[in-house]
Amino acid sequence: VGAEIAAKLFPGLDPIGQFIKIQGFRFLIIGLYERTGQDMFGTSMDNYIHISAIKSFYMVDIRNRDMGQTLCVKAKPNVDQARFIAELEGVMRSIRRLKPMEENNFALNEVSIISNQFDQFFIVFNMAGWIIGGFSIIVGGFGIANIMFVSVKERTKIIGIQKSLGAKKYFILLEFIFEAIVLSVIGGIVGLILIFFGTQIVSYATDFTIILTAGNIVTGLMISSVIGFMAGLMPARAASRLNPVEAMNAV
Repeated sequence: VGAEIAAKLFPGLDPIGQFIKIQGFRFLIIGLYERTGQDMFGTSMDNYIHISAIKSFYMVDIRNRDMGQTLCVKAKPNVDQARFIAELEGVMRSIRRLKPMEENNFALNEVSIISNQFDQFFIVFNMAGWIIGGFSIIVGGFGIANIMFVSVKERTKIIGIQKSLGAKKYFILLEFIFEAIVLSVIGGIVGLILIFFGTQIVSYATDFTIILTAGNIVTGLMISSVIGFMAGLMPARAASRLNPVEAMNAV
């Protein structure tokens, strides 16, 4: 029996070894399920009572069209799925005494159907995440570019002094690109930390276990580096092309 059933029928007592009656049949409780709570569909094993299959045949009449019972059937290993479903359909039609032209008054549902629906949901969810993330990356890239342009303007005199002392264009270029990449990677690390805590909260609050893998971390840092490079390229080129005399005399 489930934990909720046991708590209601035998409050403060050990339910194992006790007897209960269901539809006039007497059952011995031989086990207790741990409390699990509700899943994402609102169902809970805490309110379930599992009985033997043999006993259930005396309690459930699957020939009755008004009975809303569910039967779970598992095929043996290496059995063809289509053939198995066809045999099940034939057995159920025979039990329900349906004529050849009559439609089925029952449904055969595969677990794979539910999993496929979940797969489709997560594909759409993943695409939406990439689209939203893409816009966020573009906005972040423009933000870094603006910061670097401001940095170039504020350090114009310093750039002029560096060039007058013999600093090459590529040195100035690499200096500002490196700074942009560092800024972007720091932002990426902060984002990964927030995502990590977010996954922990979601995993704790729901039945889903969400993991931030090493691959996700590497991908995030690589994207941050690329965005930093692209955002810092234009400001770095502008800094490297400054005239040293004009740069030192800039106000």
